[in-house]
Amino acid sequence: MDFFFSEEQEMLRESVIKLMARHAPPDAVRKWERDRSFPEDLYQAWAEAGLLRLPFPVEVGGLGGSALDLAIVVYEISRISTDLCMAFSGSVFCGLNILRKGNDAQRNYWLPRLLDGRIKFSIGISEPDAGSDVGNIRTFAERKGDAYLVNGQKLWTTGAALKNSVICAYVKTDKAAHYRKAMTHMLIDNDAPGIELRKLDMLGRRTIGTYEIFFRDVEVASDRLIGGEGGGWDCLMSGLQYERAVSAAGNVGGTQAIVDLAISYARERIQFGQQIGAFQAIGHMLADMETEHEAGKLLMWRAAWLVAQGRDALREITHAKLYTSELYAKLANMGVQVMGAYGLSEEFDMQRYFRDSRSSTIAAGTSQAQRNLLANLMGFKQR
Repeated sequence: MDFFFSEEQEMLRESVIKLMARHAPPDAVRKWERDRSFPEDLYQAWAEAGLLRLPFPVEVGGLGGSALDLAIVVYEISRISTDLCMAFSGSVFCGLNILRKGNDAQRNYWLPRLLDGRIKFSIGISEPDAGSDVGNIRTFAERKGDAYLVNGQKLWTTGAALKNSVICAYVKTDKAAHYRKAMTHMLIDNDAPGIELRKLDMLGRRTIGTYEIFFRDVEVASDRLIGGEGGGWDCLMSGLQYERAVSAAGNVGGTQAIVDLAISYARERIQFGQQIGAFQAIGHMLADMETEHEAGKLLMWRAAWLVAQGRDALREITHAKLYTSELYAKLANMGVQVMGAYGLSEEFDMQRYFRDSRSSTIAAGTSQAQRNLLANLMGFKQR
């Protein structure tokens, strides 16, 4: 088994590292978080470097990269900030849904605008009464001639108010049908008449922002339905394995940063005349952190590789998503412990990883949902 990247993948990795060092230095990342502002220049740098084009086929203007290539990019962006990476990965995942489920006219219209950075996408699924139970969504779109009127509410929508963002909203179009036939995927401009966006005051993700959205008679043209009326469930499911494999790369990028910060601090911090890493209590903690990070990294790369090979890898992807999301939160907690009060100070980055990590066990499928899925795959029907 080959555990090494190809020469092209190493070049990709180095280019992302250099891009992030140039456009997202530590002081800038801290300022964006303090100001709760998103760096549009960074997003445009991603577009100009071709990162948004990476996983799309050449026929639609992409670069023909694999899930493994995309995981490399997400890993390196997330080492700097998993918050910033949400703007990148959310747009890519929505674009891939249009590629898979859109018609030719929709692909020809939307994909060039995504790939060159003119637009972003945000994912609108959750509602006050619909989280893991996505079938319980209540936002409803009523057909009116050649358009739909949307009314309802979305919650926990990441990046919904970013400049030129289009909300990929999952709504009901049939109140009587089973949810797998009642759900429709719509593209709605975030500045469309009748939309109200409210930024939520969250523990983490302060740069990209998390939003509550209210739809009041928002008119959506029928050509903005991806997969047609009632095709929303298929859209949602079509990219789930890909999304979870790549989201695991974001978690592992975060754990890499945490381990690096903790080791660096343990070398510099002197107590009782020696580096604190030389004390067994701290040294063993760091050894465990590095070992568990490496285990999570291997699970993630295996899952991404299997997806890149076109294999059905639901079990492996679920292992990677569950383990790396739990690990991100766990290692962030340990990193704070290594640094003590410095780990909780806003002058240091550990507290940011600590806060951002906490959503990892909730977003893109909760840890409980992943465990249910794995138990089901073992033959134990969960209730």
